[in-house]
Amino acid sequence: MRVPAERILIVLLGAIGDVVRALPLANRLRAGYPGARIAWAVEPTAAPILAGHPALDERLVFERRGGTRAFLAFLRRVRASGFDLVLDLQRHAKSGLVSAATGARVRLGFHRRNAKELNWLWNTHTIAPVEARGWKLAQYDRFADWLELPEQAPRFDIRLDAAEEASVDRLLAPLPRPFAALFLGSTWESRLWFAERWAAVVDALAARGLETVIIGGADVGAIAAAASARAARPPLDLSARTTLRESYGILARARVAIGPDSGPMHLAAAAGTPVVSLWGATAPARSAPFGAEDLVVIGRTACVPCYLRRCPIGRQCMRDITTERVIAQVARALDGER
Repeated sequence: MRVPAERILIVLLGAIGDVVRALPLANRLRAGYPGARIAWAVEPTAAPILAGHPALDERLVFERRGGTRAFLAFLRRVRASGFDLVLDLQRHAKSGLVSAATGARVRLGFHRRNAKELNWLWNTHTIAPVEARGWKLAQYDRFADWLELPEQAPRFDIRLDAAEEASVDRLLAPLPRPFAALFLGSTWESRLWFAERWAAVVDALAARGLETVIIGGADVGAIAAAASARAARPPLDLSARTTLRESYGILARARVAIGPDSGPMHLAAAAGTPVVSLWGATAPARSAPFGAEDLVVIGRTACVPCYLRRCPIGRQCMRDITTERVIAQVARALDGER
């Protein structure tokens, strides 16, 4: 349904990977509403991804650490912005409240079959039901289809400025040759691989003439240190040393990126870097990185995918992912055999 709109709000507050995968939708909105003011409601963790994005005019950042008082103030700010079209992509109660607070005439969300926490009650319209564990990027695209916006091939358009590119230059200066980027972390313990296998991957990549760089937050420190200690040629460990946008810049320059289901996985895909992704507790059918769906490595156990944040049986699915299986996919990515 074509909806006239001059002020549009995208509501997707949370995870880095989700925000990255919704960027093609923002581009379709800009193409369909070239004169509209488009804003995005987001939390601080993912907000840097949206900085300077060509489809957006404004970021409305909710500082969730402020608790209920901060949320109420945020709702007042949203209400005062005068939006007439809202796309609620998060399907939870919080996003529904943000959507409702706008007072927009059209507030489009997920169908109640796919929403949670009574989210559908706060929206005026919904897209048709989608497969519960279907590919999320395609699910977001359904919002543009509902609005009858022009078709577009997915584009992410994350762009670093000159100062950020120079910072990436400095971070990568110690490397004498092409490199692979390893993103070891994930918000779920059940998705993590093992230090000794990361070390074996580092050594196998060195044999192919590739240096390795580890990226991630402070939570990656222990596994990064353990992997580095085991590797014959230790990687450049940049964990907890980069901003989110610098991590994107590093991933964009890598020959290949390797790691589990996580935000950096989607950042690498958005940069156009081949991504060898490791899967156990979650499913690539829902979250495979764009453009690298054929490079997934899935743990072969009866309980896959369980969608448990913590594994009660020692991550047997991730143990099934051997170094040899990973390197075989890396070889396909590097040798053009896909």
